[in-house]
Amino acid sequence: MIKLDSLYVKYDNKTILKNISLDIDNHLSILGANGSGKSTLAKALCSLVEYEGSVRITGRDIKNISLKERAKLLSYIPAKLEVYDPFISVEEFVLLGRFAHKKNFLDYSDKDKKIAQNTLEFLKISHLAKHTLNSLSSGEAQLVLIAGALSAQSKIIILDEPTANLDPHNAKKIAQHIKGLKDYHQVILITHDLHLAAFIDSPTLFIKDSDATYFAEKKKFFNNSTLQELYGVEFNDLAVRYE
Repeated sequence: MIKLDSLYVKYDNKTILKNISLDIDNHLSILGANGSGKSTLAKALCSLVEYEGSVRITGRDIKNISLKERAKLLSYIPAKLEVYDPFISVEEFVLLGRFAHKKNFLDYSDKDKKIAQNTLEFLKISHLAKHTLNSLSSGEAQLVLIAGALSAQSKIIILDEPTANLDPHNAKKIAQHIKGLKDYHQVILITHDLHLAAFIDSPTLFIKDSDATYFAEKKKFFNNSTLQELYGVEFNDLAVRYE
């Protein structure tokens, strides 16, 4: 569904990603050390940063797809909830996910409001509907971010470090939700958490020194020798802690 062709990204004349070509037909986990370019790649997939080369979704260059139509195709979930108005309610924020489906100059429809409500119920956070965004805990805020993306009903969901700021209890809860999303969406996960990636169990793209290596099979990536070679430290058997 997503095709990268000779993708280059530079910041201030520093090459972050170079010559990445890849067909992403299914789920994908993107890993690498901090600062390796994982989030940059995620943003390039959404055309949120300048790049050379091409990013095509369902055969179309993303730069030629309108913002509303793009929102129906993919949703980008950042690592942290940052909004222009921290005092809007959770239900109002989740309803904003329906913007791409809303007719111009008209209010959100009853269908839009029902989808937002159903999304809150699906994630078991309907009790937060009237809460303001600035009153949420980190775990609650991450679930609300996911709810906003789900209400958009995008085909592709890109999650950027979804457990980075969470305690183990909330990280486990988010991990289980992400794994469930794979039944309904194409999920692209950006993370430095090897335990999370092993639990989500998708093909892996590892970014290092501006380059990327693709591993189609879990066992080809999640073994001690491969991990030691890629990360430069010794590994014992990786235990999956999100079960």
